[in-house]
Amino acid sequence: MKLAVLPGDGIGPEIVAQAVKVLEVLNKDGMKIEMEHAPIGGAGYDAARDPLPEATLKLARAADAVLLGAVGGPQYDTLDRPLRPERGLLRIRKELNLFANLRPALLYPELASASTLKPEVVAGLDIMIVRELTGDVYFGQPRGIEMRPGPDGRAERVGFNTMIYSESEIRRVAHVAFGIAMKRGKRLCSVEKANVLECSELWREVVLEVARDYPEVELSSMYVDNAAMQLVRNPKQFDVIVTGNIFGDILSDQASMLSGSIGMLPSASLDENNKGMYEPIHGSAPDIAGKDIANPLATILSVAMMYRYTFADAATADRIENAVKKVIAQGYRTADIYTEGCKKVSCNQMGDAVVAAM
Repeated sequence: MKLAVLPGDGIGPEIVAQAVKVLEVLNKDGMKIEMEHAPIGGAGYDAARDPLPEATLKLARAADAVLLGAVGGPQYDTLDRPLRPERGLLRIRKELNLFANLRPALLYPELASASTLKPEVVAGLDIMIVRELTGDVYFGQPRGIEMRPGPDGRAERVGFNTMIYSESEIRRVAHVAFGIAMKRGKRLCSVEKANVLECSELWREVVLEVARDYPEVELSSMYVDNAAMQLVRNPKQFDVIVTGNIFGDILSDQASMLSGSIGMLPSASLDENNKGMYEPIHGSAPDIAGKDIANPLATILSVAMMYRYTFADAATADRIENAVKKVIAQGYRTADIYTEGCKKVSCNQMGDAVVAAM
């Protein structure tokens, strides 16, 4: 198995290093994983004046899967927009056609007190958010900032983006979401804003059409503002959520805090053949970079998702996930999930604990 490893910026190299420890254990057990590192984001700009260097894209295309850390940092904020680290992340998703983003929000029982909500509200939480990843306002054209006449006739700056979805884009991500719902609780909630947006009106129509192929799945629809409220009010009502790019970006980060820390949640971004890019949903956290205090568990759990979805190896995925459950049960905590009475550990120490549990 050929794996492209893209550590990125900030805490990216630190958390990816812990995931590599897990992969090295699997390698020793005969998995035969070939890993090759390459820069992306700010590191890509530093190396080749491009947030997605051509060599990195070539490696990612040739690999069976991609493991990514995080991108971004304040030192790159003054670059022209096409050169900023986040553009490299958007481009690799588009170039690899990674249209389906899977973001689980799972609460470990021992971390119920780390959530900002009452334990009785979040206990037993297990949600899968399926976010369309290559359309919507992030990629829609036209886009830009230009001078236009203002109300008083004088020219002023105007920023604009285009929210756009084709029927085929909606249909393919809906099939992914229904397929996942079939393997879980057979409940799917489609989130949009059909009362205001024509784009969302089409989204709702197409999802209803796809639902005919999955009569066992109970489908509901919800406006995004209500969904945001319901995630806080009664999150356990949800099983699988499917939504567009910008709504999914916001809701999945909101759902992450239900689980106690954004540092606990992995993600998978898949193409039509289940080739995927795997990354934690958090950012590069430049304020704690280099301090060895970041939580690597989301990155390690992303490796588990890689085995589950791209390599179709549920046993290895379970082995990694069970090791994480074990270290949580043993009381190991990085700073973001620490509570009194637990064992506070560094990023490296948490990685070592997971390896020991394996």
